[in-house]
This record gives sequence, structure tokens and C-alpha cells, in this order.
Amino acid sequence: MKMSPHYTRAQANMQPGVITADGFLGDDHRSLADIIEADEEQFSRLDLSFQDVADRLRHLIEEGRKGLGEPVTVDGKWIVTISEARGRLASPFEDGVFRKINATIVTARNGQPQGTPLLVSDLSLNLLEKHHFLEGKGAPFRLEPAELKRVLEL
Repeated sequence: MKMSPHYTRAQANMQPGVITADGFLGDDHRSLADIIEADEEQFSRLDLSFQDVADRLRHLIEEGRKGLGEPVTVDGKWIVTISEARGRLASPFEDGVFRKINATIVTARNGQPQGTPLLVSDLSLNLLEKHHFLEGKGAPFRLEPAELKRVLEL
């Protein structure tokens, strides 16, 4: 996929040390356009909708915030823990500034956590919903499509 000037600028903003110490690309050396295209193809293969995933994540984050930092069981299916830090992070796409709110979401069975948790931030939710960007392979907040499907039960 060809890189537009908008994507080129966003990819420059995603480098380590520009917005965050680790950046958004991890050890993924593909272009931003190629990363997004591959994730869109994976979503299609898994029969996932970016909007459905964003809606479910937003619901879980909103419910998790009610716990004031303590784990909350949501809908009897997930355990969500929210951590908030002072400050804000700018979107690498230059379309907003987001609070430093992180959610750890894990599937619950009989009230006990099961499997690997998802780590989602307010910024990563925006990147997924508005840009179909799940971050590069190896990035700390990378959202793998198969893990989203498994944990969110979509």
C-alpha cells in the first residue's frame, strides 16, 4: 500500500522518543500503510469489525473505571483493572490528545482470570477505532486481532 503524506507524518511521530519512549511500531519494520492493511485483512478473516471491537473495549473501560483502580468483574465475563497516570499523550495521527488511562482486560471463568490479558489505553482505543492501527509487532500496546477476538468473545 502506498504511503500518503499523512501516513508518512504519522509514522515519523510513531518513532521511539517522539511521543512515547518506546514508540508505536515495536520491532515491526513494515510501513504504517502495510501494517494497517495487514491488520484490516486479519480482521476480515476473523470476521471482526473495528467498530464492534472499539465499542466492546469502550464498554469494558467505562465499567472498569468504576473500580477506582481495583479489579472489576464486568458482565460476569471479564476482569478489568484501570490505572490512570497524570498527563496526556498526543495521537501520532495529530487528531487529539488522550489521557493516560490503561485498562488490563482478562477473560474470567467462575470469577477467576483466564489466559493472557489485553492492555489497552485510551490512545490505543482511538488508534484502533479511527485509524485501524493496532500498533506494530512488538510494541507494548500492540493489539493482536486473534487476541481481541478471543478475549472480547466477538
